[in-house]
Amino acid sequence: MLIRRVPIVVSFTALFFVFLGGCGKETTSVNAPSVISTMPVAGATGVPVNQVISATFNESMNPSTISAATFLLTGPGATAVAGTVSYNSAGSVASFAPTTVLTFNTTYTATITSAVTNTVGVQPVASYTWSFTTATQPTVIATLPMNGATFVPTNQILTATFSKVLNPATVNATTFLLKGPGATTVAGTVTYNAAGSAASFTPGTALIPNTVYTATITTSVTDSTGDPLAASYTWSFTTATPPVVLSTVPLNGATGVPLDQAISATFSQAMNCATLASPATSFVLAGPGTTSVAGTVTCSGSVATFTPAAALIVNTIYTATITTGAQSLAGAPLAANYAWMFRTLPAPTPPTVISTVPANLAVDVPINQALSATFSVAMTPATINATSFTLTGPGATPVTGAVVYVVAGSTATFTPSAPLAYNTLYTATITTGAQNLAGTALAQNYVWTFTTGAAVVVPPTVTSTIPAAGATSVPANQAVSATFSVPMNPATINPATFTLTGPGTTPVAGLVAYAAIGNTLTFNPTANLAANTLYTATIATGAQNLAGTGLAQNYVWSFTTGAPIVVPPEIVSTLPLNGATNVPLTQVVSATFTKAMNPLTINNATFQLTQGGNQVAATLAYDAVTFIATLTPTVALLPSTSYIATVTSGATDLAGNPLGTTGAANPWTFMTAATVVPPPVVLGPTISLFGAFGGNAGITNQGLSTVINNGDIGTTAASTLITGFHDDSIVSLTGVAECTYTESTAPQATGLVGSVSPTPGTGLIAIYTAPGTSQPTTACPDEGTATTFATATQAALEAQAAYNTLQGLPPGITLSNDELGNRTLPPGTYTSATFYDITAGPLTLDAQGNTNAYWIFQMGSYLQVGTPTAPQSVVLINGAKASNVFWAVGGLPGAVINYGGGGTMVGTVISSPGITVSSPGVAAVTTIDGRVIALTASVTMVNTVINVQ
Repeated sequence: MLIRRVPIVVSFTALFFVFLGGCGKETTSVNAPSVISTMPVAGATGVPVNQVISATFNESMNPSTISAATFLLTGPGATAVAGTVSYNSAGSVASFAPTTVLTFNTTYTATITSAVTNTVGVQPVASYTWSFTTATQPTVIATLPMNGATFVPTNQILTATFSKVLNPATVNATTFLLKGPGATTVAGTVTYNAAGSAASFTPGTALIPNTVYTATITTSVTDSTGDPLAASYTWSFTTATPPVVLSTVPLNGATGVPLDQAISATFSQAMNCATLASPATSFVLAGPGTTSVAGTVTCSGSVATFTPAAALIVNTIYTATITTGAQSLAGAPLAANYAWMFRTLPAPTPPTVISTVPANLAVDVPINQALSATFSVAMTPATINATSFTLTGPGATPVTGAVVYVVAGSTATFTPSAPLAYNTLYTATITTGAQNLAGTALAQNYVWTFTTGAAVVVPPTVTSTIPAAGATSVPANQAVSATFSVPMNPATINPATFTLTGPGTTPVAGLVAYAAIGNTLTFNPTANLAANTLYTATIATGAQNLAGTGLAQNYVWSFTTGAPIVVPPEIVSTLPLNGATNVPLTQVVSATFTKAMNPLTINNATFQLTQGGNQVAATLAYDAVTFIATLTPTVALLPSTSYIATVTSGATDLAGNPLGTTGAANPWTFMTAATVVPPPVVLGPTISLFGAFGGNAGITNQGLSTVINNGDIGTTAASTLITGFHDDSIVSLTGVAECTYTESTAPQATGLVGSVSPTPGTGLIAIYTAPGTSQPTTACPDEGTATTFATATQAALEAQAAYNTLQGLPPGITLSNDELGNRTLPPGTYTSATFYDITAGPLTLDAQGNTNAYWIFQMGSYLQVGTPTAPQSVVLINGAKASNVFWAVGGLPGAVINYGGGGTMVGTVISSPGITVSSPGVAAVTTIDGRVIALTASVTMVNTVINVQ
């Protein structure tokens, strides 16, 4: 078997070589070797400068043909690059290793010529050529701080951002350097952030202020492929200058510094407030013996302020110090501690009480005396109150009352809520809680005493009798009566104090009664008296008035009887007349009788006024002298309405005879007048702008909750006489700080003017006054100028004209009394020669569906709404409007509205004297839906909201 196979193999091999020899060049053309890949690939960029160039063939090559003559590399201008050529037959890869690194950012061309052959000598069809571009070197593209930067913070972290990702191992303290003056190396920490290709240098300590530093990144820094910077990168910067203190408050060496002074310093540049403000200790204040003063430090921008926790000590030197711990925003500290000194003001002169009413040790003081104390200087109104001004009676029992402070004259008044006791020693005290405008209290409590007078005892008297003394022919069936000068205590009118005796002082049996309706005693004998007999009536001193005072002496009178007379009493006349029309809505109804009536029979059952079958609520009175019974409705009558008045037969004369039927018409009817509608009141266009106007005396606010909505305030007095307000419209208009008006209390008693913010640029002026001595200021241009004074003057003229119009209208309805509380009033003019009170309850104004209805209240003197303990309100119903309600107040003490706080007053109040709303220390808000306008005195308000309507 082996012998036969060998010839076969030999023959096949021989045939293969014969075949190859027969193919010749034609076979080489079909199977020519070729380059199938290169490194780098054709067109590659960013090629490392140490790159070995290689080409991979599709078949094994003849290594002897792979040489520097057949594998070429050329640079710009076809300059040949020296290198070593090798061939790796395992992968059919030819390599060209440049002798030196290539040039950065340069295009190179590699060529494998057609002289190379494969293992059988076949050449490529053509030379193979490809090009590539080497990588760029890394560069620094940005630094922080920038080259040449100034005012660099001393705590600045330096950064350099590179064009390429670096080899982190090459970024370290030997390749990123910082040097200061004299090329002194600055110690620090170097880090690298690959995400942003940024290197950072953090100095180990703060840099020196106002110093030039140079940062360097060396060529030892390489990118991720080992490419270094082309050259070391260097940049310089200058650190910030240290801040300095430009000014202080108080100035260094200042004297007379207020005890509540906030200490401040202004720096040359914005400061790092964290190095100044609490709890930092770089801004301190020390008193005598370097004693530290407690306080808080605040900071904003370039200003730091130290606010002492308590008032400073009078006439004391203090030292304020700002240490080098204070730094600017750039991190630069003060070059050295800054200290300054000042002295506080001398001990203030305390205010004193210079006079009192009553005087100390006064006697026979009236029991209705209001106490007053006048001070040596102007006082802070909020400190004059029921706590600092007190009155006590025996056993130090406190007396309740209202305390008012009047700025003009600096006088405090204490008005007792009730009359004082007779013949009693009282002690008045003004405590050290009373302070002047500078906050200085009285040095000690001011105490004075006085004694009230003894009670003036006026005994009651008998003003008339029936029968009269000495009368004859008195009907034997006559009841005996006596009318007193004042109301009597009914319990003292009895058989023991009234007797009737006949001949021989024989007592007459009968019933003794007292009719409060006419202050009348009535004696009804059990049987008719004897005819033609002398009788004697006696009222003993045991009969007493309501104060417990009896008659000064027995009252005795005698009369002689005649025969019995049975003549019924009749009504002589009525008011109104039967059938009367256009009767006033406040009309009282009366009936005059022919003879004396028994007062006990004149009551709501026997004398009635009805409307539509309904009895009208009323009070009754009987005059024993004129024989007139009077019915007074407790509410105003309805307009254009028919009423019926009736006196029944239950009303009898003193003899017991019932009312007859032959006198004046009984019942009788009358028709009331139509509603009296006053003419519309038109306020002038200027005064209509105001919610409060203080005449020629100013406006004072003492409440934190006071707001003037939709209106202005003003006075023809100086701008300094508007106190306790600020104008929040100014910020909206000009961007400057709010205008303030003498806010001096703690906390500041501050009201808002124009709280409905105006549209910016509208030029709204909220405060109108005359120029003052210390105002205006440039920050508050809207008050105290000739322009605002002209506006205030015009408003005052229009207010006076409106007041004259109101008081000049024909007198209107006169009510049964001057108490408006618990009444419901239709539209009209209401007139009181004296005053009006709204103290018994709310006043309701009923427009009866007429939205144009007006109410005008004319007063000869004052208006009082509410009491010190109970506020009252005005209520509008059925279309009534606050803008159609007017109050013309004619006399002292002006208008006093809810002195105890709270409640809602409605309408425009124009008072010739001043207006007071609420009282110092009262937190409850009092609402005014309208205006308060004083003509010749000031407006004083506490926690008052005025809604101008």
